[in-house]
Amino acid sequence: MDQTYHVYILASRRNGTLYTGVTGDLAARCSQHRNGQGSQFTERYGVHRLVHAETFADVSEAIAREKAIKKWHRAWKLELIERDNPQWLDLYDRLNV
Repeated sequence: MDQTYHVYILASRRNGTLYTGVTGDLAARCSQHRNGQGSQFTERYGVHRLVHAETFADVSEAIAREKAIKKWHRAWKLELIERDNPQWLDLYDRLNV
């Protein structure tokens, strides 16, 4: 199977603190965040809910998208989440882990 890369947004709660990242293994990375092995930021602010994810075949495209989203205004990030996940469901449970 070909490698895929994921840009993801985690949230502490609906309209709460947001974290944007990129990974080659979304399930494993989310698990790390949940177990306190992710970034210090996510551990400190309790940012563990997967609320948005995008998949890419090319790592450079994924990194470029992550950088773009990180530069966005907060309102734009909230609009992205609301468009694709209006109930702010934790999408981690939908991953095949």
